[in-house]
Amino acid sequence: MTDSVFGQVVAVRKFANGDIELDFYHDDAVTEYRYSSDPSRLGNFPKELAETLASTLSTDICIEIFFGDDGTPTHVELEECDDDEEDDEEEFDEDFVPEES
Repeated sequence: MTDSVFGQVVAVRKFANGDIELDFYHDDAVTEYRYSSDPSRLGNFPKELAETLASTLSTDICIEIFFGDDGTPTHVELEECDDDEEDDEEEFDEDFVPEES
């Protein structure tokens, strides 16, 4: 069974040794993911996926991260985030007063 989390990148830290740390907001919590050039690190995130996630910082892109049975990230899906509150405001504005002609 494939597990996944859906959210957004809220912070990125890139280090001189090439390591990348990502703060990923999902389910009202922040999870830190890390890519390291040291393959022995537990929970090591693949470099290509970490770089893709880092590129979404400060955008309206939401990400779904998929994990294999062993808990290792296998792939990501990117999509434009829906801003439900903004959509609701556009659909119905209770302060709107039509102009008389």
